[in-house]
Amino acid sequence: MSHPAPDPGRSHPTTRVLAMLELLQAHHRMTGADLARRLGVDERTVRRYAARLDDLGVPVVAERGRYGGYRLMPGYKLPPLMLTDDEAVAVVLGLLAGRRLGLPGQATESALAKVQRVLPAALRDRVQALRETLGFTLAARDAAAPSTGVLLTLAAAVRERRRVRLRYRSWQGADSERDLDPYGLVFHSGRWYATGHDHRSGEVRTFRVDRIASAEPGTAAYEIPAGVDPVGHVTRSLAGVPYAHEVEVLLQTTLEQARRRIPATVATLTESAGGVVMTTRAEHLDGMARMLAGLGWPFVIRRPDELRGHVRDLARRLDEQAGR
Repeated sequence: MSHPAPDPGRSHPTTRVLAMLELLQAHHRMTGADLARRLGVDERTVRRYAARLDDLGVPVVAERGRYGGYRLMPGYKLPPLMLTDDEAVAVVLGLLAGRRLGLPGQATESALAKVQRVLPAALRDRVQALRETLGFTLAARDAAAPSTGVLLTLAAAVRERRRVRLRYRSWQGADSERDLDPYGLVFHSGRWYATGHDHRSGEVRTFRVDRIASAEPGTAAYEIPAGVDPVGHVTRSLAGVPYAHEVEVLLQTTLEQARRRIPATVATLTESAGGVVMTTRAEHLDGMARMLAGLGWPFVIRRPDELRGHVRDLARRLDEQAGR
């Protein structure tokens, strides 16, 4: 039986033993033939490598028979991950970007420090140069970091379809307990949200995960209704947050063009005769006037009437600026 020529970078037996560990970490189970092919050795050598790993305290289970193979013992705590240079750089870049997206800052910083400490000196210097020279157009966000335990409990509940008991604090500061059949988790604009059937209200609701003080898994099972879209529900819920003014404007454009410019979290868009009806809420109408002017499409204000005055004021200020 022939085997491919060994990779020069893996020609040393110790290197190949570590490469075998890396393969077993990445795959649930591998046959002796697969390992031999990937390592460029014969199956007898694979058995020797498995014994060597066992001597080093890494329990490799050898399964006999026609469908046998090798795997790591379930529940065994693996040694530190072995990353290639490209993988290490990808992890560092992901952590750097995560801080700007609103991921928990303390955990991100500590993970970044740990990865950098184990990088080879030359690569560590290059990564540090990247950190010092990298610029972002997105400002760093002060994320409301949720409890890791709450996140993991909710994720497991969604996968296993198990009801959870929440202790929740609303934006008004009111504490409550409620049973939730979670449909999914959504990360949006620096915030984590859980959406699902809330048994207290009898409706599908959205909850900010950082406001969940505790989540206790229960035993009651449930089914997620067909067609449920957690991302869509969260964005619609955020668009429906109460503000001071109800706004309805007819935009003289197509629905496709409107969707490209106006996120679902900002407004509801409905195709209509003559264009697209944009329905939204606003705390300040002068900001809404600037938004409409920035879209660049002709529009007809349906409500509120006060918005017309703010648009006229904006037009007057722009006319004055143009005359300078």
